[in-house]
Amino acid sequence: MLPRPRRREIDHRTIKLLVGLIALTLASVSSLLAGGGLNSISDAYYASDASRNVFVGCLFAVSAFLLAYNGFSRKEMVASKIASGAAFLVAMFPCVCDREVDVSVHVHGTAAAAMFLILAYLCFVFRHRATAKGHPQAKTRATIYLVCGITILVCVTVLALDYLMKGAITGTVPRLTFRGEETALIAFGVSWLVASRVLPGLTNREERFSPFSDRTPPD
Repeated sequence: MLPRPRRREIDHRTIKLLVGLIALTLASVSSLLAGGGLNSISDAYYASDASRNVFVGCLFAVSAFLLAYNGFSRKEMVASKIASGAAFLVAMFPCVCDREVDVSVHVHGTAAAAMFLILAYLCFVFRHRATAKGHPQAKTRATIYLVCGITILVCVTVLALDYLMKGAITGTVPRLTFRGEETALIAFGVSWLVASRVLPGLTNREERFSPFSDRTPPD
């Protein structure tokens, strides 16, 4: 039997675990429910009812969790709130995805870029805290955060260049937008899953966390 909880609120590590799992699976699940072949993850909005519901539902969930997450500094708190609003706008203003252009495309694209840039920033925030801890597992986490942050920035840069070059890169790399978004989401998901402290090889025993345990490990 699970112990009676002593905390009445969700732990920030549980938020990171849930956000990480959503980010890791959003692209693949949306594509599967859409029947594959998406040129953009946002195209799931139009592909089928199931893919639209998953796409919008996951974005709403991520938005809510980011809103609830305050981090450990004022900058981190503000950044998470902006990312929360950006995720909400991505869901509320779907891309036109080669359909009639309207204001949605500008809101959607700007919000998506802002969200990913802030998520990259949070990767570097996580890295800074992990580096300060100094023990081997924390150093490994710091390296992972660095790689994830750089990966997100590279994906955003490539997609921005393709947009400014009117699809020149897409001409040589089919489904570039989907692949770029998928890679950025996976990097985001990995960083937050690692930050949740649930992975044994990347945490020492004292700091390891389980959402099913009543023990509160040190931050």
